Amino acid sequence: MKSEIKFSNGADVFDSGPFYHGTKAELQVGDLLTAGFRSNYKPEVIMNHIYFTALANGAGLAAALANGDGQEHVYIVEPIGSFENDPNVTDKKFPGNPTRSYRSQAPLKIV
Repeated sequence: MKSEIKFSNGADVFDSGPFYHGTKAELQVGDLLTAGFRSNYKPEVIMNHIYFTALANGAGLAAALANGDGQEHVYIVEPIGSFENDPNVTDKKFPGNPTRSYRSQAPLKIV
């Protein structure tokens, strides 16, 4: 699946995935990940976006850093709606998005 990303400068880029999400939560195929819940890293923060990457190792790192004592999981996900580069990574740490890190306000489906 190719998905269109809109950059803040108006440029279009396509990333065909696959896409991954890392967490300590136990999920099943068909489950939806949605924004509006506490952050895996800062429980006092309610997330406006759901974050994911096209690099399995990046999702593995996210799972390892997530709060909690549970087992680390990396899931293959499908964005249900539009998404954008994760500005916390691409604008601040890795310009050009070599980490292929994204965020969406729309759900991600566990596939």
